Amino acid sequence: MRSRLAAALAVALVCLALPASAQEVDGAEVALRLEDPRIYESSGLALSRRHQAVVWTHNDSGDEARLFAVGSEGRTLATLTLAGVEARDWEALAAGRDDRGRPALFVGDIGDNQGVWPDVSVYRVAEPAQLRDATVAAVRYRLRYADGSHNAEALLVDPRSNRLYVATKQEAGGGLYRAPSRLRTDQINVLHRVASVPPVITDGAFAPDGRLFVLRDYQGAYVYRAPGRRVGSFELPSQFQGESITVTADGRLVLAGSEGPQSEVWRVPLPESALAKLTPTTRPSPASIPTPAAQPATPGGWGRAALFLVASAALVLAAAAALMFVTRRHRS
Repeated sequence: MRSRLAAALAVALVCLALPASAQEVDGAEVALRLEDPRIYESSGLALSRRHQAVVWTHNDSGDEARLFAVGSEGRTLATLTLAGVEARDWEALAAGRDDRGRPALFVGDIGDNQGVWPDVSVYRVAEPAQLRDATVAAVRYRLRYADGSHNAEALLVDPRSNRLYVATKQEAGGGLYRAPSRLRTDQINVLHRVASVPPVITDGAFAPDGRLFVLRDYQGAYVYRAPGRRVGSFELPSQFQGESITVTADGRLVLAGSEGPQSEVWRVPLPESALAKLTPTTRPSPASIPTPAAQPATPGGWGRAALFLVASAALVLAAAAALMFVTRRHRS
């Protein structure tokens, strides 16, 4: 009897120790919910450079090599399938340009949980002018770290130079690696470490004007004005598994996504204390491109799970109290 009571109380304590509600993060609000059942493990997120209030995303490993264009109401507007490409371990997505300066999307097949792959790949596709389902050609760039294999989930593209960066994911702290200024398809491109990054980075993104970039982990995010020059950090809403982030057009907000079916994408303001540390010439200006309108936070994704766990905790506590009452009656 005592062992069962102890187990019940332990479960209750675990449930009560869950992270704080997403609504407790100042200024956070739901921007959209990914309604497409095909998007069940959203791992990368990028704001469209061609279409207002549209974001691109993709699944983690196990899916086809495809990208989803999602509108402000959470509905999929188009699906791009990359011809002849295998999605080995897609982890990240970033917006950039092609060789002619047109908007393009870079997909990072950079996951390597065991740290054994001799090289990883990034695929570039042109962002279409019209949103419709299509199979598209992709340019493949092979990348290799100068200091050996690493696991990574964050791919960034500096919009000023179109240069690629990869942030590795390591519990003891990873590194920010820079690709050559000009990527080549006929040889492996070597990544060189340029700065240290916090542990367990799951994604990152530059602001569209390149004046800052952010890196995120499962619970929060960090603001940088240049590699190795952090200017602030902030909390993110509690999510099922926070995997993605992108910066809005004005450089003052982020959109933070998560894995899981019908997952929510949250809009979160960057801390004013961090923005104040940017010089006037690097401080972001008001937005010219709208981002998805906020939606009310309804029980979906992590919110539904949190409600379930809270209810479970209440039931466990009630059961524990009942067991204690029965035990006392039996002894009396």
